[in-house]
Amino acid sequence: MRFTIERLRTLVLVAAVLLVIALGAFLGIAKFKNRFIRKDLPSKLGLNIQEEANGFVYSHEVRGHMLYKIRASKQVQLKRDGKVFLQLHDVNIELYAADGSRVDRIAGDEFEYDPNKGMARAVGPVEITLTKPTVAPAIAPKASASQAISNKSGSLASAAQTAASGEIHVKTSGLIFDRNSGEASTNEKVEFNLAQGSGSAIGAKYDAHDGLLALDHAVQLNVQRGSDPVALSAQHAVFQRDDQTCELQVATVHYREDVSNAQQAKVYFRDDGSADRLDATKGFSLTTSAGGRLSAPTATLNFDEHSQPSHGHLQDGVTIDSAKNGRHIHGTSPTMELAFARQGELRNAHLERGVQIVSDEENGSEKGTVRAHRTWISPVADVAFRNAGKNKVELVSIHGTGGVTVEAVSQRSNAPAAPEKMSADDVMGVFGPNGSLSSLTGKGHTTITETTPTGTRQTTSGDVLVAHLKAPEAAKQSRTGGETQIESATVDGNVILTQQPPAKAGVAQSELRATANHADYDNAGQLHLTGNPRVTDGGLQLTADKLNVSQESGDAFALGNVKATWTGDASGSGSGTSPGKSGMTGNFGVQGPAHVVAQQAELQRSTGAATFKGGARLWQQGNSVLAPVIVLDRTRQTLTAQSKDSKNPVQVTLVSATAAIPGKQSAQKRNEPSVISVRGGDLKYSSAERKAVMRAGAVGSVVSSTADATTTSNELELILLAPGNHAGKDGAPGQVDRMTSTGHVQISSEGRRGVGEQLVYTSDTGNYVLTGTAAAPPRLTDATRRTVTGQALIFNSRDDSVSIEGDGRKTTTVTTAPK
Repeated sequence: MRFTIERLRTLVLVAAVLLVIALGAFLGIAKFKNRFIRKDLPSKLGLNIQEEANGFVYSHEVRGHMLYKIRASKQVQLKRDGKVFLQLHDVNIELYAADGSRVDRIAGDEFEYDPNKGMARAVGPVEITLTKPTVAPAIAPKASASQAISNKSGSLASAAQTAASGEIHVKTSGLIFDRNSGEASTNEKVEFNLAQGSGSAIGAKYDAHDGLLALDHAVQLNVQRGSDPVALSAQHAVFQRDDQTCELQVATVHYREDVSNAQQAKVYFRDDGSADRLDATKGFSLTTSAGGRLSAPTATLNFDEHSQPSHGHLQDGVTIDSAKNGRHIHGTSPTMELAFARQGELRNAHLERGVQIVSDEENGSEKGTVRAHRTWISPVADVAFRNAGKNKVELVSIHGTGGVTVEAVSQRSNAPAAPEKMSADDVMGVFGPNGSLSSLTGKGHTTITETTPTGTRQTTSGDVLVAHLKAPEAAKQSRTGGETQIESATVDGNVILTQQPPAKAGVAQSELRATANHADYDNAGQLHLTGNPRVTDGGLQLTADKLNVSQESGDAFALGNVKATWTGDASGSGSGTSPGKSGMTGNFGVQGPAHVVAQQAELQRSTGAATFKGGARLWQQGNSVLAPVIVLDRTRQTLTAQSKDSKNPVQVTLVSATAAIPGKQSAQKRNEPSVISVRGGDLKYSSAERKAVMRAGAVGSVVSSTADATTTSNELELILLAPGNHAGKDGAPGQVDRMTSTGHVQISSEGRRGVGEQLVYTSDTGNYVLTGTAAAPPRLTDATRRTVTGQALIFNSRDDSVSIEGDGRKTTTVTTAPK
């Protein structure tokens, strides 16, 4: 919004010039009439009368100084209705200053005087010529002429000087002077001309006793301010000589297509003629050509010694309106304080006791119409202005304190709206050259809340937040069609980010929560968190050196020293069940949290998948997975790991309660845990099935190792018992229920070496069953190079025995292999 107080200053200026003219004229008339009439012309005036060839000359001197001189071509004493009155023809009245120089001249064809009533009336038109006086301007009688004229920097004093230095011509008729009341008045039109312009009024009255001058109605003044015309109109104007005040009713000033209005205004003047204060009541408004309007029921404006505005006060409900280039602004505040620069340019506005500013903007393009709505609410606001040239000012900044809320809604055509909200203890808004809000800085309990077109609610809070806004015509359209107004932002200190997706099928979704010391939001819709960032997504907690969160999708990207803990989603999260439901937490084989470390991680909100890359390692109690890539799918309750480098295989380590320990008694073997290690190309684990499948992949083969045997194959399948359903104390370690190796199986155990197509290990019996095909049955070679074969070779890890099955027979061979 652009407006300038120059229009208000012009109202005061032209009112003062008007009063200089009118008051000077009527003061001159009153002075002449008072002295001319009070002693009953001609014989009782005590005047020196000389008869000249062309008429009469009346002069009045005091102590050798001429006060006035009256010239008349003829004087006639008449009787009318039994009453005597005097008639003067072709009258010229010259009024003199104290130093004897001529000041003013009054000319009329005929004057009548009734000595009984003390009434004098001009018959026909009267012309008054005001010239440069040697005393103070009439609007400031106590000031010296040199004070007003030499004060060239003051606008009002300059106006007085201009008016006094040249002649001012006044025309009126029907002028009546009442000697008893001291009032001079006319009901006729009063016209005046001066170097700067001209003016008029209908009816005027001057009270010599009270020093009151009133212009009755239809007051008009047209003057030039530089190269631009200024038109002032008022229904009524009153000047108090003793109080040095001017009262205007329904005053309007037109200047450069701008309009100032005051229903009732009172101007106070200093002794030197400069304006001191303007009080406007019953409604004041300022409307500019730029589409701005400032209004209030009550307004006060203070001026400096040069009649330049210095301070303003508006109250009882201030409104600010602006409409330009498709942007509409409406602001309200109970009060407003205005501060001006030295040359009277508006610089600051202070609003308090509840400020609200609403902005609506609409811009069309080939991509559709963009509509933007913003609302500013604060207890206190300070607005700064700058010089925009051509006697206009424009907004620079707005500063709100005491708790500020800024809300915005953007929408392109019929796409879903994108609401945003910012709140803070202290907010500074900066405006661009086109008057649009370009940035916001919030301090203290700062929060930005946004709702995406898909219904996800995102909140970012911190100690200090700086947001750079897009102009609505440049707003970037999101993939879902909504408009975002925030182009980039930074947040410092105690940063907290939350994202709450909408419910699906009536089921609430888990909330993503991230914390950090610093956050940057870029124009690609990414929020970059640094300074010990931490994210919690359902049952997943993650930390890293850097954390990036997508505002549109809610996906999170972690970089550097990633550490994560997976405890399982809360009940009803939409990404799994709680740990209390069937013990299915998505963890790897046992109860309790699973931990992950990696160099990178990606959390996908839409699928619930968490992908860890770069030396990723997941462990839960004694079970662990090490791989270049580990994917934890929290929705499907699966874990996958993959490697494309044969030198960097996927490695799985499981703790089994029933794995054998050679050389021990069977009872000890059943009660002491051992470790199962598996290496391969890719791994997939399903929590629902409690099944892990390792494939050879890029590594070439799957290698599994236990305390009893080492196996290689193309693929290995592990079936795990549910937590608590094994021999471990209090359900502490996990347990392998069955382990199956298939495809080119080789097993080495206790000096024995077996080959086949499938090897099945069962924890309940402790048996390894090796089978092959009809063409290639399984073979087992012991340390003495003895080879056995059959349909199935069974190795019992608890007693080191080997059984051979085939042709319906079963043979048991007990061997003791050397250590």
